[in-house]
This record gives sequence, C-alpha cells and structure tokens, in this order.
Amino acid sequence: MKKILFLFSISILLTTCQKKEQHVLIETEMGNMKVLLYNSTPKHRDNVIKLVEEGFYDGLLFHRVIQNFMIQGGDPDSRNASPQQMLGQGGPGYTIDAEIGALHFKGALSAARLPDAVNPEKNSSGSQFFIVQGYKVQEQELDRWENEKGIKYTPEQRKIYREVGGYPFLDNDYTVFGEVVEGLDVIDKIAAVPVGAADRPVNDLKMKISLL
Repeated sequence: MKKILFLFSISILLTTCQKKEQHVLIETEMGNMKVLLYNSTPKHRDNVIKLVEEGFYDGLLFHRVIQNFMIQGGDPDSRNASPQQMLGQGGPGYTIDAEIGALHFKGALSAARLPDAVNPEKNSSGSQFFIVQGYKVQEQELDRWENEKGIKYTPEQRKIYREVGGYPFLDNDYTVFGEVVEGLDVIDKIAAVPVGAADRPVNDLKMKISLL
C-alpha cells in the first residue's frame, strides 16, 4: 500500500510539474515584456528555456522591425554587429520541428523560419523569433483566410482579431509558442522606431531575456 501511495504521489508531482507555466522577461531600453511560453509547444518552450539559461539572447538586437506587422530578433550574428552588417541569417546551428496551432494575435511569440521553397516542413529557426504587432482585422479578411487556409475561426478568435489585432496571414504557417502577457505597449514603441536597410532599426535595440 505504501508503495502504491508513493507512486501515486510521484505521478501527481510529475503532472503538476508538466502543467507549470513558464514565463520569460524580455528587457529592452524601451520597456519590458513578460512572455508566457506555451506548454502546447514543448519543443520550442524547452529550446527557449535552454538558450535563456545559457545567456544566448543577452545583447542581441531586434534586427528587423516592421510597423503593423512584427518585431524580430534572436540572430546571434547581431551581437556587436556593425551598422552596415546584414542580419537575419544566423542561428544556433539547428532547427526545431514545427508545432503549428496557435494563432497570430497581437503579442504572439512566433518562430521565424526559412520559406516554404527550401523548408516545406515549416521547421522553425533554432533561435530567431518575432513578436506580432499586427493591426485590427476586418471580418471580410478573416473570411478570406478561412477560405484560403482552411481555418475555422471561433467567434472568440474573431473578436480578438477585430478588437485587439494580429496578423492572420501567418496562421497555420508559423509556430506560435508563447504570448506577451504584460507589456503590449512596448511592442508598439519598438515597432515605431526609425528603420533603415532591411528594416533594421537605425539605433541598435538590444535585448536581455531571463526566466521568471
């Protein structure tokens, strides 16, 4: 009986650990963003946790910023990059299997990746990510993406896209593995900075990421 109770206790403990929510804090000079990592995308979640623990992201840049679309970072080549250096091709040397499912609402943390022509499996970059700013989406556009992508948005999802915003063009094509739960205004501030060639901010915008 004691053995059964012990095993039962271990099972409850493991279940509790598996369900525990993991947050990370992205710090920038324009403010901080608290991000929830999804347990529904365990490969991406665990990879980010590993990289954050290694200090991989500290000092990297948000190297690509497009207003009403997204802010992108995570390229290791951006650390101490010269102003003229082209960025966006770097990574840790591996990719992550796609875990596509969640939608690209404003604040969505999504994995960057190579295009379908060279990446038909839609595998994610091992380190590069983007955070969606997007725009408030009209019902007609949601109807269009439903027809073209074979998606059926719920009334609740439509309401979020209409009232909060996002970028539904990316749905079913990129892995969303988290969301900003505090600091949505920081996305807007970063998205509004002046940019130069390849949508790189004129003034370097560094990040630091830590586990919470």
